[in-house]
Amino acid sequence: MGINSLSFKNFRRRKLRSILTMLGVVIGVIALVVLVGITTGMTNYMKESTNNMMGDVTIMNSTGGGTIVAQPGSSFLSPETVDELKNMPQLYNIREELQFMTAFNQTTIYILGTSDWGQIDINGTHGVVINPAIEDMGYKIGDKITIKDQEFTVTGTFSEEAMGMGILVLDADKALPLNDNKTTSITANTRGDPEVIKDEIENNIDGITVSTKSDMTKQIEEMMGGLTLFIGGIASIALLVGVISIINIMLVNVTERTREIGVLKAIGFTSREVLVSILLESALIGFIGGLVGLIIAAIILQLVIILFGSQIGDIQLVQMLPLWLIAGVLGGATGLSILAGLYPAWRASRLNVVEALRNE
Repeated sequence: MGINSLSFKNFRRRKLRSILTMLGVVIGVIALVVLVGITTGMTNYMKESTNNMMGDVTIMNSTGGGTIVAQPGSSFLSPETVDELKNMPQLYNIREELQFMTAFNQTTIYILGTSDWGQIDINGTHGVVINPAIEDMGYKIGDKITIKDQEFTVTGTFSEEAMGMGILVLDADKALPLNDNKTTSITANTRGDPEVIKDEIENNIDGITVSTKSDMTKQIEEMMGGLTLFIGGIASIALLVGVISIINIMLVNVTERTREIGVLKAIGFTSREVLVSILLESALIGFIGGLVGLIIAAIILQLVIILFGSQIGDIQLVQMLPLWLIAGVLGGATGLSILAGLYPAWRASRLNVVEALRNE
């Protein structure tokens, strides 16, 4: 009988015990993958959206922070600054964007002015688009809606929830008069290296901050990286508890099989082969537990996408379960299980043949 077949035989012989031990690993993996998967998916979605939606550079008023986490509408670009930027030969495909809040029906809604409708999934047509929170106020496509004493006709709807806040999206040229013709930001493509042109713009125009796609991506990674690490650390505790149970069960297994191990050594099995056999059994528990946990976690994440897709964005399962996470979880669960079985395996390999055979 070979080492591999012996490990599988011992695993199958105590099915219930193996399954219960594996359950701790499964629960730990589910917790880790679901929590890390959601934050990873949101990070990947934000990075892809940034690369798809913005131009080579994004220009904001420097007092507004100039970052993706700055308060929208905290400051604006003046019309003079906008004209100066539009006249720069290094920039083309210039798009104005604005964001501000205003009172509407005794509540506060969010106004977005955009020049690029390609990133919004609209039911109807672009022009004046409302989200479900404004629909709940009794508005639908074709209705008249009055914002700051100006009347508009609703042309479409979209599914963005924004934690219950009302959102109204307008063409930028319609939204600008509502905000005293002040623009929140400008995105543009560049004729040349974006990093070089970024420096040129900041040197020539005072009071602005220029960010490239690379800058935005770094900000997202810094913002979400710490969150992912924290959540991953908390979720790993559940996996660690499952791994500790493996130590306990493998010690029990070794104690129960003392006479059997003595027989194996008596018929020619070396201490190294006994050690490897116990470690393979531990690895099997970790690998199968990790695999089952991954499958269940993937199902849960897909349900999250189906049920809460409109709240978390158009995230795909592949963004939540990148290859590094799958490989890391499987490798980690297996590796930790091997470490958990190391002491029980060492004890088994050190058993004296005569004393083991005398054990009842």
